[in-house]
Amino acid sequence: MRLASKEPGSREARRLLDIFERLDEADRRTLLRFAEFLAQSTGAEASVPEARAVPEPKPIPRPPDESVVKAIRRLSDTYFMLDKEPLLNETSSLMAQHVMQGRAAAEVIDELERLFREAYERLLAQGP
Repeated sequence: MRLASKEPGSREARRLLDIFERLDEADRRTLLRFAEFLAQSTGAEASVPEARAVPEPKPIPRPPDESVVKAIRRLSDTYFMLDKEPLLNETSSLMAQHVMQGRAAAEVIDELERLFREAYERLLAQGP
């Protein structure tokens, strides 16, 4: 399929982006690899921008007596490069454990820090 226009707002580009956004992470990587292969095999690779490295987290120190909500905000700011949607389920579960079951804030924050750090490590492992 040849895009009628290379403009980001073209119908074909929007359709491709819509399909891409509906795919899970593994299928997105496969689609990107295939697109890079096609670009390379047709000589279009020169027009494909080089992938950028994953940015480093922005270190924000954990304040004493931090609330769980503030920890989630801090970790979201620290790991600004992460897609937060995949983290939502586990983050919500940990928040519920704190609010509904009385689990200590410090324990929950420790788990949240682990969750965000592991998500970042997975992102690094995927490569650019």
